[in-house]
Amino acid sequence: MHPESQQSVPPSKVFDHAYWMQVAIDTAYLGFGMTSPNPPVGAVIVKDGLELGRGYHKKAGLPHAEREAIAAVKAHHGPDALKGATIYVTLEPCSTAGRTPACTDGIIEHGMTHVVYGSEDPNPKHVGAAQRLLSAANIQVTTGVLEADCDRLIRRFTKHMTTGMPWVIAKTAMSLDGRITRPPSEGQWLTGPDSREIVHQLRAEVDAIVVGGKTVRRDNPRLTLRSQTTSPDKEQPWRAVLTHSGRQSLPEERHLFTDAHKNRTILYQDQPLAEVIRDLGDRGCTAVLLECGGRLMRQFVEEDLIDEYYLFYAPIITGGEDFGFGIGHHLPRSFSLVEVQSQQVDQDTLIRGIVDRLQ
Repeated sequence: MHPESQQSVPPSKVFDHAYWMQVAIDTAYLGFGMTSPNPPVGAVIVKDGLELGRGYHKKAGLPHAEREAIAAVKAHHGPDALKGATIYVTLEPCSTAGRTPACTDGIIEHGMTHVVYGSEDPNPKHVGAAQRLLSAANIQVTTGVLEADCDRLIRRFTKHMTTGMPWVIAKTAMSLDGRITRPPSEGQWLTGPDSREIVHQLRAEVDAIVVGGKTVRRDNPRLTLRSQTTSPDKEQPWRAVLTHSGRQSLPEERHLFTDAHKNRTILYQDQPLAEVIRDLGDRGCTAVLLECGGRLMRQFVEEDLIDEYYLFYAPIITGGEDFGFGIGHHLPRSFSLVEVQSQQVDQDTLIRGIVDRLQ
């Protein structure tokens, strides 16, 4: 909703905190996958029930959502319009200056009188600081509006902030008999082009993609961003190759070592999986995508390192060599999924879910 379309706001919603917070959430998702190591954040500024401007965090080092929204209001209405306004923010406004100035300072300086936010800052050093500073400046503060939805928006950042580890997403495509390969005489793909487009969009939301040496040798993957919907500003994710035998076992001519993004390829030889994931977190990755073979995928499952699953099932039976989650001993426990979604993608079926850590 832009300033020129303010009249489209339903009359019953003009003073509805939940309505405007949802606008801020929708705005935040415009920067989803682009902001690491920072979280995606959205903001909308409202006065007398009308939207004046909105903004979202586009990239680390660029202005935060609140500053973007303030700039939009000043550009369309002038700075005086900010006086007495309410700002809705998905995350507690930052209260310290880093690469960008503190957003609480901008809110105070421009005379806004009410701040509404959904999630508290997951950084234990900063949580609650915004409310104390804003309240001291006689600005009304309302917290916890659509908190669960706002927390969901930043859960990758929250895990990284609180543990140092990125959010780990497992993606695999399987036949109905649980295989991830077809007979040698057949083509490579199990799923259709629509499913593969979803995978490319998923790559644009993460900071690193993990594969095993066997996948590099067998499939010669590119692991590049090829969706037409991907922002040109999105940096090529790290391409992490896990191998037992080292670089000498991987053919020199493989795409990961020769293409324009070869400097974004990292080799990990015989390192524990948790150390690999932590190293990627140290590089600023808040989300990692596993696109590895069945045996390596099973090791990630066994070590309970996966947070989210994207499971594509193709309507074929292949009897291929490799199983989607390998073959091995029984798992130490079962893993239940929550927030499960099932969707038809042409002839394929996609099942998504988050690992239930509370079971």
